[in-house]
Amino acid sequence: MAQTEPTPPTPAAPVPTPTDFIRAAVAEDTANGRFGGRVVTRFPPEPNGYLHIGHAKAICIDFGVAEEFGGCCNLRFDDTNPVKEETEYVDGIQADIRWLGFEWHGPARYASDYFEQLYQYALQLIRQGQAYVDDLSADEIRAYRGTLTEPGRESPHRGRSVEENLDLFARMRAGEFAEGARTLRAKIDMAAGNINLRDPVMYRILHAEHHRTGTAWRIYPMYDFAHGQSDSIEGVTHSLCSLEYEDHRPLYDWFLEALGIFHPRQIEFARLNLTYTVMSKRKLLRLVNDGHVRGWDDPRMPTLGGLRRRGYTPEAIREFIRRVGVSKSDSMAEIELLEACLREDLNRRAPRVMGVLRPLRVVIENYPEGQVEALPAVNNPEDPSAGTRPLPFSRVLYIDQDDFREAPPPKYFRLAPGREVRLRYAYFVKCVGVVKDPATGAVTELRCAYDPATRGGDAPDGRKVKATIHWLSAAHALPAEVRLYDRLFQDPDPEARSDFVANLKPDSLEVIERAWVEPSLAEAAPGARYQFERQGYFCVDPDSGPGRLVFNRTVTLKSDYRPESPSQSLPTNPVSRS
Repeated sequence: MAQTEPTPPTPAAPVPTPTDFIRAAVAEDTANGRFGGRVVTRFPPEPNGYLHIGHAKAICIDFGVAEEFGGCCNLRFDDTNPVKEETEYVDGIQADIRWLGFEWHGPARYASDYFEQLYQYALQLIRQGQAYVDDLSADEIRAYRGTLTEPGRESPHRGRSVEENLDLFARMRAGEFAEGARTLRAKIDMAAGNINLRDPVMYRILHAEHHRTGTAWRIYPMYDFAHGQSDSIEGVTHSLCSLEYEDHRPLYDWFLEALGIFHPRQIEFARLNLTYTVMSKRKLLRLVNDGHVRGWDDPRMPTLGGLRRRGYTPEAIREFIRRVGVSKSDSMAEIELLEACLREDLNRRAPRVMGVLRPLRVVIENYPEGQVEALPAVNNPEDPSAGTRPLPFSRVLYIDQDDFREAPPPKYFRLAPGREVRLRYAYFVKCVGVVKDPATGAVTELRCAYDPATRGGDAPDGRKVKATIHWLSAAHALPAEVRLYDRLFQDPDPEARSDFVANLKPDSLEVIERAWVEPSLAEAAPGARYQFERQGYFCVDPDSGPGRLVFNRTVTLKSDYRPESPSQSLPTNPVSRS
């Protein structure tokens, strides 16, 4: 019989005040001395895909509870299905957990580490008359299982002797039978109200190469059999699972009790659901395989890799998970809350820079030819220690096309013929002329005049302007590709339609191939985040390289989030977004 894996003793520390029902349960167990005062959790992903933001909730709970109670959290890969699992996913999952800000106890663990012990547990149940080899096919097993209102029927092979079952199970392991020919099932109760207790399959035959064990095994345990026993082997005290495993808990308990081994406590919580998002791995895989996105790390994907590439911070995701909270009932979190957490975090940390996405050329007629000034620009008004940077100013500038209207509508206060505005950190300028394309009539250039007395401030004569716009010196600006990402789906519930793909937003990505950014970004590293003043938050994409700058829009500046509860509220005095 395997012994419980040794774990470090729980440090002497005060029990934290519970903030949800999971922490209340752990606090009660700790106070009562259950599990000897230890708190050991685990995060058990399947290495058959990449983690998404739904997994982030489980990660924050599993690792957060262990940390708060002075315990530890194991990372254990549930690698019991070699058909779908790859080392690529193992590596990606580990990178995502670390990026999110957590570290597991000891080395990464695998269910495959325990294959021999799990096999011995199965033999024990056969010898106890609590497991048998069945010849029914998968379809027949489903037909025999019954329904929620009708009991199941016993398999004609349920009465096999212990000796026959031991012999057949050994031959299954040896690879003697074809896939699907036989299974090992627990002998529980085919009339049980909980269908999971109606003689569940424990092992199936798979002639597939495993990413760690190769071809050593021809039988593989089912999740329900591997999970609880792996928890027991590792000495896990609290097995924290999403709510769909609540109906599986009686089976979790039955296996542990039947084997007479260390018995962790399973607690379930509601999984994360997010508007405008699908969380199913199968559906995410379809988006990738059908070319609706550019890959698992496409910035429109809810994968942690996609969120990271878009410019999300781990701090914002953890804060979002905290505000969503832990509950026992399914609910839908608003993506606006996630975006609000991101804005709040980036507003504090992201340097401000100038970026002109759709340039309009401006010539300041009364500015000296060949003159260049270095004007001080604030790097982050929320962080005085960030200091300033020099911003070159010259006779020819770029402004955004949206900042000029030849015939301005009501309440439009930006540049127009005869109108004066402030250039951020620079001067007042007035539009004195407009140059158009003779063929199309489109405005191609503005002629302006500047007031030298207004450098970096207000006019000495007290006149006021109603708008401040951003700009770039044309001679110093750097070309950049800018990718404007939006939500991938049109409706809050993408699965409301019969085919979720029909809900895809056709313009979820707009690529601006020739935008301009300030020269301070020449050496901007992939992953660096910035606020383009008046434009939004942007992140340097990994496609960037020597002589090529590519930016992803992370999130816009404007927030339309309205909290549903005080716990989800933003600060009462939100920091400014320049």
